[in-house]
Formats: sequence, structure tokens, C-alpha cells
Amino acid sequence: MGFVPVGATQTQTRSKSPLHARHVVRLRRRFETVQLNDSVLEILFLNSHDGTSAYQLRIGIFRVVCTNGLIVSRSAFPTQCVRHRGNIVDEVVVGALQMTERFESLAAQIGQMEQRRLPKDEQLNFAERALELRYPKGIASGLDPAQLLTTRRTEDVGEDLWRVTNRIQENLLRGGLMRRTASGQLIRTRSITAIAQDVRINSGLWDLAAEVLAA
Repeated sequence: MGFVPVGATQTQTRSKSPLHARHVVRLRRRFETVQLNDSVLEILFLNSHDGTSAYQLRIGIFRVVCTNGLIVSRSAFPTQCVRHRGNIVDEVVVGALQMTERFESLAAQIGQMEQRRLPKDEQLNFAERALELRYPKGIASGLDPAQLLTTRRTEDVGEDLWRVTNRIQENLLRGGLMRRTASGQLIRTRSITAIAQDVRINSGLWDLAAEVLAA
């Protein structure tokens, strides 16, 4: 139906058999008509092998310069869910096609983020709220929120909302930041590898960015 798989990830499971692992397949349209400056729009197909959860179709944004993938939240663009019964293939195809109809409006929103300049105090406030996505209130992160604003490559230099969001997203998910534990030991943050955590943090970050844009 014009989609091409471009990547797949499976969560490592602690059970003896990998048959129940959650996994995600990234799909792109073979001929994409909606162009972004540094990113490609995708459909993410999430599922678990044992059929205990419904198929999920979500919109993703793959940023080429850093190979990171933002995931648009449910509140911004509803997720398509297909249960493991009935005419599954047709429902998945229809759901994917319906979601691509939202690509243009999503691209327009990203364009607005690229135009929205964030003063330093707004960047820090954004980083503080984003930090709570990974370390909820009551859990000491041992991190300075300003660390999430660290620039890892020249393409991320800038004060606009889009670049700030991507810097924070990479620092949250890729890890590698120095933090102090409750015992005073200095360690590096780990990368997020669990699919459920990746989706949760990415979705929450998108909501925060949308709130900043609307303010």
C-alpha cells in the first residue's frame, strides 16, 4: 500500500522465551509528499508477539541529523488501535492511511516550532518539566535540568523550540549525562531501551513542546 519498513526494534525480555516481547516497526511512505527541513515522517507499528495487546499505529518523526525519533502523543494525534481479531490487515492499512492524512498539519506544527524562539528562562523551565518525565516527583534525579540543554552536534545549535526539544529528547533518552546518586556517587545516566518507556517519554515531551508553542 505504498509503505516501506525502514527499521525494527524489539524489547529484551526477562522471560525464557522471546515470543512475548513488545516490538515496533517503523514505516515510511515510498513517495513522501510532505517535506521537512531535517526530518522524515513515519508510521510506527507497535505490537507484542503473544497478542495480549492491540496493534498500535502512531505517528513518528525521524530526525536525520541525529537518528533520533520523536513520537507524537495521543493527545496531539490519536493513536489507531486494532485488536487481534477480525479483518486485521485491512484495518491496519486503513488506519495507517488515515494517519498519513495528518502529516501536513503535523509538518505545519513543526514549522511553527522552528520559528518559536525560546529565551533562556523558558528553555530551563522546559527542561525542568521534561526531567520529571524520566524522574517523576519524589524520585531524586541527581541531574541539573540545564544538562538536558547540552548540545551534542552543530545541527542542534539554536534557540528555537524545535532544536531545544530535540536536544532535550536526546539527552533524556540517549543517556550519558553525569548525575549524583543518593549516596553521593557520580554515575552516567543510562539510555532508554524499553519500548514502553521510549513511547511514554517521547509522547510526554511532545505534549510539553505543544504547550510551550501554544503559550
